[in-house]
Amino acid sequence: MERHIFGVAEVNQLVKLLLDGEPMLQDVFVQGELSNYKMYPSGHHYFTLKDPEGALRCVMFRGQAAKLRFRPENGMRVIAQGRITVFPRDGAYQLYCNALTPGGAGDLALAFEQLKAKLYAEGLFDPAHKKPLPPYSEKIAIVTSAAGAAVHDMIRILKRRYPLAKVILLPVRVQGPEAPPEIAGAIRYADRWKIGDLIITGRGGGSMEDLWAFNDERVARAIYDAELPVISAVGHEPDVTIADFVADARASTPSNAAEIAVPDQEALRQWLGGAASRLERSQAARLEALRQRLDALAQKRALRDRTAYIQDKRMALLHVHQRLGDRSASLLAEKRQRVCVLGASLDAMSPLKVLGRGYAMAQGPDGTILRSWRDVKAGERVDVALGEGGFTCTVEELYKKEKRTWQRKK
Repeated sequence: MERHIFGVAEVNQLVKLLLDGEPMLQDVFVQGELSNYKMYPSGHHYFTLKDPEGALRCVMFRGQAAKLRFRPENGMRVIAQGRITVFPRDGAYQLYCNALTPGGAGDLALAFEQLKAKLYAEGLFDPAHKKPLPPYSEKIAIVTSAAGAAVHDMIRILKRRYPLAKVILLPVRVQGPEAPPEIAGAIRYADRWKIGDLIITGRGGGSMEDLWAFNDERVARAIYDAELPVISAVGHEPDVTIADFVADARASTPSNAAEIAVPDQEALRQWLGGAASRLERSQAARLEALRQRLDALAQKRALRDRTAYIQDKRMALLHVHQRLGDRSASLLAEKRQRVCVLGASLDAMSPLKVLGRGYAMAQGPDGTILRSWRDVKAGERVDVALGEGGFTCTVEELYKKEKRTWQRKK
């Protein structure tokens, strides 16, 4: 019997037919660790699933990859769902993946944590970027579904609490793949044209899948980039979304968002009533104080006697004049006493006083005072002044006193 010789392509095609004919391999779930994960510009994802005993090549085409809610990373443990077949050209079998689910956690929970960590690292949650809410908003832009109960609750509460505010609704879808770009676009539109003093965005409660539009990165960045303050009002109190972290204020429910967006008119009336009472009491006290001051001024002597002011000034002038006179006399007496003291000092030092006590003063021919016997020569004429009068004499002999003896000089 002659054996049939297969070509390579025939063998690969036969194996493909066998694999494609096996129902268990057409919808299989495989758990393993991601390895060598690559995303190509075409949108296709190629990776390997491995465990300690083996490895399986996998491919996820662009259509299926676009539905991923999380970012696959090497080392991540996942469950892949798809079909196993052979690519005849290479002769290698691989898993054509239709869906990936993180092992141990849902894909939505993982995507939430990944985006949360990414935006936190970029500073989108930093309290320094939070803007304060205006105390009295004239216009409020609401970005939500026009058909939901949440918008009717917000409008009802806003009208009840602060009817002066104008509500502007920007209707968008809040669920499904079209919701994130619509929500982000409405927020950017409201912020660009400043159609409100603040923006409220959100929806009523639901599952994590229902609220997923507010976990979208496009919505988060639109909220962060807005110059107007944004209140996030998604779901109920336990529900937390990425929008809550980025927004300037987080409301536990849409109704709570309406409550924190505007003041309560009843509270305002009470405050205004109290302020009016305080103002009235303050003005009454001020008028009473002015009345008392006017009465006190009316009792002033200057107002009762027209010449009293002049008389008071005249008396003050006389007082000042008297003080100036007394001060001048005192200064003059001090000066006179000083002159007397100085005169007595000069008189005591006067050479005439010395002469009066029996001393004489001799002057040479040139009028200089003679202090030493060396200042004169024998035969010169000398004038001698006495306490009373004087005389002129001729020097006949010079002498000096030394060691209590007299020595004559020829």
